[in-house]
Amino acid sequence: MTDREHTPQTQDVQPTVKRASEPPAAQPLAGSAPALGAIFEAEAGYVGLSLRRLGVRERDLEDMTHDVFVIVHRQLPKYDRERPIRPWLFGIAMRVAIAYRRRAGHQLEIVRESPDAVDAGPLADEQLDAYKMRQVVLKALDELRPEPKAVFIMHDIDGHAMPDIAGALAIPLNTGYSRLRAARAQFAEAVARILGGRRTP
Repeated sequence: MTDREHTPQTQDVQPTVKRASEPPAAQPLAGSAPALGAIFEAEAGYVGLSLRRLGVRERDLEDMTHDVFVIVHRQLPKYDRERPIRPWLFGIAMRVAIAYRRRAGHQLEIVRESPDAVDAGPLADEQLDAYKMRQVVLKALDELRPEPKAVFIMHDIDGHAMPDIAGALAIPLNTGYSRLRAARAQFAEAVARILGGRRTP
């Protein structure tokens, strides 16, 4: 039975979480032990994007990405090269993001950019709409608890199979599906609340 047959399709919120600008997916690294430099070059963009979705502020992304790859360097001998690398990297990024948000001074102001942060040049309507929806997604993700959020991002946004997610997060498969259902419901409620609170022009 496939992963899709286990879980319902995300309905009204699915267009909100398209992955158009996401770095291309990497294949499992085969052969000899992968070099840290090669992993960094291929996956630093994905790690930064994952940290952003997990609530790390834009100004701190470079430092937190560095922290992730410090841990990657230490844990690289344990990496199973037969499995996709991105779920493994995401699991490390999730722990770094959780530690980041627990530090004093980081509990507030998560995902709170102003439109002033956008390039001052004029944007096409499509680009502006995409920017606004990205902010909605980030704000809605910020309302989710870390564990369900991680499963939701990996499954519904990044498109990883649940067995890979469960392995990367060291959780039972059924726990993964349970967290996904909870996260989908919370995310849909958060999006509806955020969109409902907007002023109509």
